[in-house]
Amino acid sequence: MLIAKKLKEENISEYLLYMWQVEDIIRANNFDIEKIYNRIIIQFNQPDETKAAIKSWYEGLIEMMRSEGIVEKGHLIINNNIIADLTDLHIRLLKDDSNTDYSSAYYKTLPFIVELRTKSSGKDVPELETCFAALYGYLLMRLQHKEISGETQAAISQISSFIRLLSQKYKDENNGSLSV
Repeated sequence: MLIAKKLKEENISEYLLYMWQVEDIIRANNFDIEKIYNRIIIQFNQPDETKAAIKSWYEGLIEMMRSEGIVEKGHLIINNNIIADLTDLHIRLLKDDSNTDYSSAYYKTLPFIVELRTKSSGKDVPELETCFAALYGYLLMRLQHKEISGETQAAISQISSFIRLLSQKYKDENNGSLSV
């Protein structure tokens, strides 16, 4: 909860990846709040009232995941809405001739997006979701200490650079210092 709040304010992309991880943590613990509390929340070096608030936050997410029918797979509507907001900004940035840095980053990333989409079953998945899925998959591979090819490293580096720029543009727009 504390991490999520800070990430949402500072870097929307890191927030979204964090929330996907939280969804997976909930699933891995079979939607059992006591398991989540004992395995995760208790480890936070926080006062009991903060731990209680974190537990309540997880309980809310568990309820949302159940009510939205994403027990086995999928993402919360609130997370999908972030991708929709980022996609809206992405389209506006591409249409705005003054954002050549953004357009350039996108077109450098596009071959990797196309390649990922041809390899995946989710051909109807939005481009940005493809990027986030690649970044999330990369993070999982690193956590599992799996070998990562140079080709994958190059793709992730470019996708990461592009998403970082989009995140900054998103933050700038929310702060009122970007208008497109």
